[in-house]
Amino acid sequence: MRRTLAIGRTPRTGLSLASLVTGLALLLTAPAAHAADTPLRDLAAAKGKVIGTAVTGSKLTGTYGDLAGAQFGSLTPGNAMKWGTVEPTQGSFNWTEADQIVAFAQAHNQQVRGHTLVWHSQNPSWLTTGSWTSAQLSGLLQNHISTEVTRYKGKIAAWDVVNEPFNEDGTYRSTLWYNGLGSGYVASALTWAHAADPNAKLYINDYNVEGVNAKSTGLYNLVKSLKEQGVPIDGVGLQAHLILGQVPATLQQNIQRFADLGVDVAITELDVRMALPSDAVKLAQQAADYKSVVAACVAVTRCVNVTVWGFTDSDSWVPSTFPGYGAATPYDENYAPKPAYHAIAEALGGGTTTPPPTGACTATYSVTSQWNTGFTGQVRISCSGASLASWKASWTYGAGQRITQAWNATCTQSGAAVSCVNASYNGSVPDGGSVTFGFNASWSGSNPVPTVTLG
Repeated sequence: MRRTLAIGRTPRTGLSLASLVTGLALLLTAPAAHAADTPLRDLAAAKGKVIGTAVTGSKLTGTYGDLAGAQFGSLTPGNAMKWGTVEPTQGSFNWTEADQIVAFAQAHNQQVRGHTLVWHSQNPSWLTTGSWTSAQLSGLLQNHISTEVTRYKGKIAAWDVVNEPFNEDGTYRSTLWYNGLGSGYVASALTWAHAADPNAKLYINDYNVEGVNAKSTGLYNLVKSLKEQGVPIDGVGLQAHLILGQVPATLQQNIQRFADLGVDVAITELDVRMALPSDAVKLAQQAADYKSVVAACVAVTRCVNVTVWGFTDSDSWVPSTFPGYGAATPYDENYAPKPAYHAIAEALGGGTTTPPPTGACTATYSVTSQWNTGFTGQVRISCSGASLASWKASWTYGAGQRITQAWNATCTQSGAAVSCVNASYNGSVPDGGSVTFGFNASWSGSNPVPTVTLG
């Protein structure tokens, strides 16, 4: 089981041992939060695009908040603007988290993508269990849209007005809205949203519409019809909840055909899930998938936004929704950027991260004290002829040792494998300098030098 270990307690002392020195794998994470890299939002802006992320309002502090603010040019509330959240009781509104996200975005010069006004899911029970005439249902929907869009008028760049209206075969999904109001509910919702904020861009958003298929063709035909009727429709959202290695070959073609209708296109909920556990091969494929999606958007002028559905694995919906799958986002659970992060940067025109010369930065592992049930260890990371903006040190224990506590780093252990990522204040290792982190661990019987993994 993977654990995140505590940081900051004074290490236990005991019998001093001779240092056990071994090379550890130093994986250069180069998170974009450091000054040496160009933030994703700036790379995207240089291409005329916006890179965004879905966020949880309560988490917008510390490292999560720092990365969300520094890396992304737009924020999508993951749940905070859905009907069940904002109006859990009829006529009683809760805007707390939505307001928090909007305020954070304004403070960080970010756009907000409103999500979502009309959906078949996450609606309050008073709405879904009520007995409504068509006129009553229409009134409820218009009031909800008008109330929410008006509240954030001028603060929301784009709204996912209607979410997931189609079945896989391109027919309309049977929902409260379709069953009660017919297919015209889509045009009505767009019209009401436009009346509440004429400057907000209005989208229809759906999943499994990334490539050319029956469902995306249903969406295409709807958008074409709405345009012909003069209904205010500005864009389509392709969610892009993808499975490893399954980016549709027709993605760019599909983006272009929507653009040719005279609407913008956004990749609205991008993640790439894999069967767990992750490994280097899967992470490399995931990076290729992210790069392919972002590159397809970059290639089409009217593809204006790519939003990842959460930027860190610790805030991803995937594990709870798809048991056995995860690791779907560009950052790992400890906020270290994965190969997918660098792939996004490359697709947006950023350079690849150049590793330091072989041997220029090294890590040494030592046991500084030991007692009958445990020991204190230390790792020193030193550079000569290169520097690091961040670091990740990994090793594998060979005799059942278990880390119980760490300081000056965030360490995780899965089985015998240990991975430690720098704290926010000691990621930088200058040329000719060094940093250390320490840990306490348990042992029984023997405490051999860890097995070295390189890479």
